Amino acid sequence: MQTLPYGTWPAPISAADLARSSITLGYVRTLDGVPYWVESRPDQGGRYVIVTPGEHGKISELTPNGFNARTRVHEYGGLPYAVARDAIYFSNFADQRLYVQPRGEAPRALTPEGYRYADFELDRSGTRLFCVREDHTSAGEPKNAVVSVPAAGGTAGTVLFGESDFVAYPRVSPDGTRLAWIAWNHPDMPWDGTRLYVANLVQDRLEHVTLIAGGPRESVLEPAWDRDGTLYFISDRSDWWNLYRWTGQRTEPVLATNAEFATPLWVLGQSNFALTGDGRAVVRYGVRAQDRLGVLDLRSGQLRTLDTPFVSVSSVALLSPESAVAIAASPVSESAVVRFDLNTGACETLRAPGQMRLGPASISCAEPIEFPTDDGRTAHAFFYPPKNAEFTAPAGERPPLVVKVHGGPTSHARAELSLATQFWTSRGFAFLDVNHGGSSGFGRAYRERLEGNWGVVDVADVVAAVRYLAAQGRIDINRVAIRGGSAGGFTVLAALAFHGVFKAGANYYGVSDLESLAHDTHKFESRYLDRLVAPLPAGRALYEARAPIRHLDHFREPLITFQGAEDKVVPPSQSREIVAALQRRGVPVAYVEFEGEQHGFRKAESIVRSLEAELAFYGEVFGFTPAGALPPVPWLEGSPRPRTPAG
Repeated sequence: MQTLPYGTWPAPISAADLARSSITLGYVRTLDGVPYWVESRPDQGGRYVIVTPGEHGKISELTPNGFNARTRVHEYGGLPYAVARDAIYFSNFADQRLYVQPRGEAPRALTPEGYRYADFELDRSGTRLFCVREDHTSAGEPKNAVVSVPAAGGTAGTVLFGESDFVAYPRVSPDGTRLAWIAWNHPDMPWDGTRLYVANLVQDRLEHVTLIAGGPRESVLEPAWDRDGTLYFISDRSDWWNLYRWTGQRTEPVLATNAEFATPLWVLGQSNFALTGDGRAVVRYGVRAQDRLGVLDLRSGQLRTLDTPFVSVSSVALLSPESAVAIAASPVSESAVVRFDLNTGACETLRAPGQMRLGPASISCAEPIEFPTDDGRTAHAFFYPPKNAEFTAPAGERPPLVVKVHGGPTSHARAELSLATQFWTSRGFAFLDVNHGGSSGFGRAYRERLEGNWGVVDVADVVAAVRYLAAQGRIDINRVAIRGGSAGGFTVLAALAFHGVFKAGANYYGVSDLESLAHDTHKFESRYLDRLVAPLPAGRALYEARAPIRHLDHFREPLITFQGAEDKVVPPSQSREIVAALQRRGVPVAYVEFEGEQHGFRKAESIVRSLEAELAFYGEVFGFTPAGALPPVPWLEGSPRPRTPAG
């Protein structure tokens, strides 16, 4: 084993390797025992394709070149397709129209332009699709509604329910006579408060609309009809997202436990459980941000956890009464489409798209940590020590630390294998993935720590996490960087503006001006800051006090920023303005803006450029030379060069 300083280790993962392996999987559905799902194609401009298992262990791509199965409802999108025996229906990204692709034929448009569609459900006859429609044909906020679209096309759809700001999960009963859906209004987000409705479905209209569950402080998600007409759904009325049922006369819990059976509804059509039709359900549930898969007896409430290696599970669907399929990942394996035997727990991988394979000796596995933070509270994170089978550091040297802040800010870090994390640990960096207060995965009370405190609790928790590791002697406190995207990017900027713990920051399309964001962002999040900060205009002073761009006097550490030019969630002005302000103040600042990218980078070339630039940036800031050929750091003209810790 060779001895080299931390950060300089030659690594088995290049940025190009990572880009090739960054194929995302999502939205598993099944029909007649056959699974379908959506995959990204970074090497094709980030387009999404619908696939199914093919012959000899390969996959069959169903959507042809020139089509991108991706919806922009809520800008974040969601379930973009439905499958029938004779056709596939999907939203096409370029024009957001709904298309039908009969088996063996080319896709053709069903709906006019100006509308977006997501979260599809076909009725039993196959003649209608129920879905969420977002109407962009008029000025002002787009209008969201549950609609019925004829499978033959020709119209934009008939509005069934449009009396709320947002809708999701239109689900038709097995006999076709009733429809369930959820709805919510500004300023709530779907993890704050939603309402579950049921109505009689009479042709293309609803009768006797009935509120079943939900309210201002109850998040209800994912209604699903069982064969006997019972409606199951997930609610956090007990502080945890647990499974409930509505029998037509009463609502009752199926199982009350301190575990999360759902995650925040950032994208439409999430599937956390599947009914088997014989009195059981396959359920994904999380404990301290680590997932498990189990079989729940709906009558007794007894939960049997399947013995699997996975710590991240999503997109659960039923293949047969005795088997299910889901997207799953373990501490040593990336996300894959996996079939599960519900009796034995035996697993079969149907699709593992990642092309990189790391040996166990080079994989840094997540170590869950709990650490003290402000007000006597405890917060959570996953720590990854540096690890490379071929290299070690000089005796006595402590590693530089990269702290990652997730987005949302209600998302959460996971303990699964991520090559994006191993990219750093295999080079000799320690890596910390923080689940600050406000993260999901730990119950509603933990999520609500951030109410009115965005920019305070999250920042305090990442600072406390660094100090905790430094006190244990596990990191070099003088070489600590912080990185994050979107909401995580805001925490990056706030931590650098208000604290001196971090010596460098990588900001991916983060928020710098809170009030500007409240005015400029898209409909879904346009009132999100009412809860995270305060309502406007009454709370303007808080917006000013928290906005990093308003507090640059103590912002002295180097910053690199990456931004998509077509981002509608966090507009490019959020990055451009703080970068220019720091440049004027003489702070070392680098900036890259990617044409054709939106919120989150999907093109292989963007992924490569940003990672290589970030690695080179840390090398210059911390005074070492990373292994391999890297392009120069994209410092802005006239920007001073950073001083190394030794300097």
